Amino acid sequence: MLLDVKEIICGYENTIIVDGCNFSVKKGDIACIVGPNGAGKSTAMKAIFGLIPIKSGQVIFNNEDITSLNPQERVIKGMSFVPQNNNIFQEMSVEENLEMGAFIHQSSMKENLKNVYNLFPILNEKKSQVAGELSGGQRQQLAVGRALMTNPVLLMLDEPSAGVSPIVMKDLFTKLRAISKMGTSILVVEQNAKQALEISNLGFVLQNGKNKYSDTGKALLQNPEVRVSFLGG
Repeated sequence: MLLDVKEIICGYENTIIVDGCNFSVKKGDIACIVGPNGAGKSTAMKAIFGLIPIKSGQVIFNNEDITSLNPQERVIKGMSFVPQNNNIFQEMSVEENLEMGAFIHQSSMKENLKNVYNLFPILNEKKSQVAGELSGGQRQQLAVGRALMTNPVLLMLDEPSAGVSPIVMKDLFTKLRAISKMGTSILVVEQNAKQALEISNLGFVLQNGKNKYSDTGKALLQNPEVRVSFLGG
């Protein structure tokens, strides 16, 4: 197991948002965390990346307990995180944004740039353009591309389809599949549960900060209770 999150409890100040949850990602797999608004999905993701403290529980990554590490240390270990908002430098060019992502892998920056441009050709076309002028879908591609510049073992994304059209969302999920096939594991938090489960090897359904269901993506899509409660029937 690449990532094994055990019984984490976390929240903000005295409010518990995630209460004893478990998550895992195998090497080369895609896993997703889904559930209704307010279920604790994004809070769980931020805790796994070290952006908010964990009150109890463990985060095991590559067989190492990283519960006490800060986000920068987790990046060095092989994690990369794409937040839902403020995930690009709007005043910089597309290529400058990507170069910023290569801060721990300067020696492989040119090769990584080539790989990102192959994956997202539109970024190559607009590499000299100011990032703030990009469309919503292009910004998301840039954010993912910048995260890939760190050579992550695990790519973590918080609501990557938020604010983009269905066509762009479909293309983005196709790209996530391609990234996983290249060997990068993925953990994604998504409001669009059906689409996320369709590409995921493993899914975790949260409700009120707790694990409601955990199974393969395929099994969760076929689960009558999940379909009625979380997928619209």
